[in-house]
Amino acid sequence: MNILRKLLFPFAILYGFITSVRNFLFDKGVLKSTSFDLPVIAVGNLSVGGTGKTPQIEYLIRLLSDKYKVATLSRGYKRKSEGFVLADENSNAEILGDEPFQFYQKFPNVMVAVDANRTNGIQELLSQNEKPEIILLDDAYQHRKVKAGFYILLTSYGDLYADDFMLPTGNLRESRSGAERASIVVVTKCPKILTEEEQAKIRLKLKLKSSQQVFFTFIDYDMVIYGKNEKIAVGEIKSESKLLLAGIAKPKPFFDYLKNENDECLTFPDHHHFSDNDLDVIRNKANGRKIITTEKDYVRLKDSELVDQLYYLPIKSSFINHQQDFDTTILEYIEICV
Repeated sequence: MNILRKLLFPFAILYGFITSVRNFLFDKGVLKSTSFDLPVIAVGNLSVGGTGKTPQIEYLIRLLSDKYKVATLSRGYKRKSEGFVLADENSNAEILGDEPFQFYQKFPNVMVAVDANRTNGIQELLSQNEKPEIILLDDAYQHRKVKAGFYILLTSYGDLYADDFMLPTGNLRESRSGAERASIVVVTKCPKILTEEEQAKIRLKLKLKSSQQVFFTFIDYDMVIYGKNEKIAVGEIKSESKLLLAGIAKPKPFFDYLKNENDECLTFPDHHHFSDNDLDVIRNKANGRKIITTEKDYVRLKDSELVDQLYYLPIKSSFINHQQDFDTTILEYIEICV
């Protein structure tokens, strides 16, 4: 695969040129970007693959939803519906996509919507009887047709965009220069202990403008796994033989956190829709043992025949340091707009 990617280098150059021209046309106003008269925060990345967008959106929801009416707007990747959909009691993961449905289940006071056309999605949200005061755009860094008021760019500690290259040779959706649009850069999935010296080296590598702030976060796991009718301490489940199941972009940290030598790990593609055959494979692999999965996978499996042996482990994004500075920056932006 690495050899093939290198052979495709000319296509990466072409792809980089096309995306750079597109961004130039948006920057100069030749291609239209629509702004809205309320705070719009876009969260995304320069690369494909998991950088922790869902935990970051959830962090913002927790920060803002007690004081403001918050809406999330996602594309709804791999959903089976089309157009604009506003989540309600009839929604499920097939209608919304797994991550938006996860938002809907966890945060009942938040409006959750999906629309591949983010401009239309925002207009639809603003046409509701109960309008949002803040809109969080999930995975919308390259969606230039909407001009957000604030951009949060995520990059993984082990896969910094500064070390990457354009698709298909690398994993970048656009040139590294796209980072210049970011209001804040968050380096995600860091080790829990990252010295100030190590943070300074990463800041230099990212080559950001003096006006851009950089923050460092790590994935923080819950101390409890959750099933349909039961909660079990992680310390207890770690020693038990079990099946670990994940359909996410980068499952290794999840597996490493829970597994012991008697466990089996089963991986599916990111956002995978589980077929009846998949359920048979999972059931046979589990062989009566508990199945521990990610929260994102759980919302797609909780209505299946596996539910009685199925559990999930929640995660959240936690700051290594300077959390208050991050919160203050977000809240100051909101207060200026509302």
